[in-house]
Amino acid sequence: MDFKRIKYIDKPFVLFLFLLIAFGLIVLVSATEAISTSTMNSFLLRQIVVLVGGLVVVILIIRYDYLLIRRFSWVLYGTAILLLFMVLFFGQEMRGTNGWLKIGPLPALQVAEITKILLILAFANFLNQRRDNLHTLGEIMPCIIFMGIPFAMIIMQPDLGTALVYIAFTVVMMFFAGADPKRLGALIMAAVLMIALVLFLHFQFDLPLPLKNYQIQRLTIFIDPYNDGLGGRGAGWNTIQSLVAIGSGGFSGRGLFQGTQVQLNFLPEHHTDFIYAVIGEELGFIGAFAVIIIYMIILIRTLLISFRAKDLYGSLLVIGISAMWLFHIFENIGMSLGVMPITGIPLPFISYGGSSMLTNLVAVGLILSVNIRGNRLVF
Repeated sequence: MDFKRIKYIDKPFVLFLFLLIAFGLIVLVSATEAISTSTMNSFLLRQIVVLVGGLVVVILIIRYDYLLIRRFSWVLYGTAILLLFMVLFFGQEMRGTNGWLKIGPLPALQVAEITKILLILAFANFLNQRRDNLHTLGEIMPCIIFMGIPFAMIIMQPDLGTALVYIAFTVVMMFFAGADPKRLGALIMAAVLMIALVLFLHFQFDLPLPLKNYQIQRLTIFIDPYNDGLGGRGAGWNTIQSLVAIGSGGFSGRGLFQGTQVQLNFLPEHHTDFIYAVIGEELGFIGAFAVIIIYMIILIRTLLISFRAKDLYGSLLVIGISAMWLFHIFENIGMSLGVMPITGIPLPFISYGGSSMLTNLVAVGLILSVNIRGNRLVF
């Protein structure tokens, strides 16, 4: 790699990314203090190990031109399909989803996280080859089929959250690739109506679905979490406890290690799915709002990097990653605030989880590779 290109690196993107990661580590210490089983925080140590390994991967990725990856798009797509196939038959079930793959002595890998990046890489090239040919339904359908296959395999795990992420970055990437907005909008509306019809037939006539009962219930229970048949002690419990945690934080929060919902373990999954509720309780509105601002800055910088990319492939690659992050942020914060269904989607760079952190750091490496090699626009 020509190290002279490093001067083009988007410094605000890198600065606020490191700020977000450091903030996440601090919150993770507080969130896991009451559940760590060792004198030193085992969750923090594992997260740091993954973080260091991920930063090494970032450096390795930015050394090479991202266009080299484009040659292997079908290999990446095939690898994603193979991993999803393997996890269906040989995966380990954790938290209700058969989505983890254990290979020898290595830690279990959450396949759905890794396949997001593989599919974004492959789909960016698939769309790049069809530029200016996404105006009719016949031209759009190959894209739907391309992403529909892994989507169906994810639903079979079942992993509703990741399936929704697939839909999000697929639609956004197609829009920026030049797909006709009217036909794309019509397909989205058709999909929404189909989902509504399927849910209606399930609740009214017991139509079987590839989702477990508790996952189906989560789609609607956030609207009225106390109406779960157990007075809020069933499927609505997580939402209720998250709202209590955030509400009790007030403007400035109770302080790190002082949140009763967190430290007394009333709030489930507070180091993974509901870590935003930890921020809300212990750091209050100030901390919760600061996180949103940092995310906004990072996403704006990724959009600028996308616009400056030297080719459509690089632009679509960054746009796909941005859409993935945006959906994760919107859904995770939304479910913590009780305005979105509970899907188990982690908060990028903050939630505990090796597979999630590694995937996001690989995404960072790809974004920076596009960044330092494409400066089509000057601001």
